Amino acid sequence: MTVPGKGTHSARALRGLAHDSSSVRLRAALAVGTAPDPECVGALIERCAVEPEFYVRDMLTWALTRHPASTTLPALLDELRSERAQARSQALHTLSKIGDRRAWPAITPALLADADDEVARSAWRAAVVLVPEGEEHGLALVLATQLGRGERETRLSLSRALIALGEVMTPTLDTAATARDLRVRAHAIATRRLWHDPDAGFEYAVEEAKRVVALGEAGQEGR
Repeated sequence: MTVPGKGTHSARALRGLAHDSSSVRLRAALAVGTAPDPECVGALIERCAVEPEFYVRDMLTWALTRHPASTTLPALLDELRSERAQARSQALHTLSKIGDRRAWPAITPALLADADDEVARSAWRAAVVLVPEGEEHGLALVLATQLGRGERETRLSLSRALIALGEVMTPTLDTAATARDLRVRAHAIATRRLWHDPDAGFEYAVEEAKRVVALGEAGQEGR
């Protein structure tokens, strides 16, 4: 059955996705999500790869989640191989919102260690949502290879991802807390403190971790 006016509605929305005004693009994405049309999926994903405004990208993701996963998943998985970092990042973000575990095999170690911090952060978030039961420990081991990476926001994202895995990640953190690399060690200790006391905040956990590492180094030098 054809819905009267649906083709015209979709065509108007598609034109709006490419408009110069971010508010028009936002309304266009909202319109597509309100009246899902499989023919718009490709345009939504293409726009995700280039859209400069965060709130518009978020609406594009919402619009994609309104479509059947069987329609969106193949195209999103293709985006994970894109040379454009934003395309990979936004596809991962959308996959995490869809939450369909059929996407799990595409969350590769290469994506989890992507050179672009935004892509890696999106991959970490998607991984903890999509990881199948029983594979959490293996994921924790891969995530732990990224400890000590980047600046505050990147480190906090990784800490949150590890904590989201629950108790299964603690042996991995314990091992990392004895690493030779001081940044890795401090990040592991900060994550462990945040796990035990989430109300303390990441900044406090980091400062405490630095103090612990510094005291440990001073103790070794005094031997």
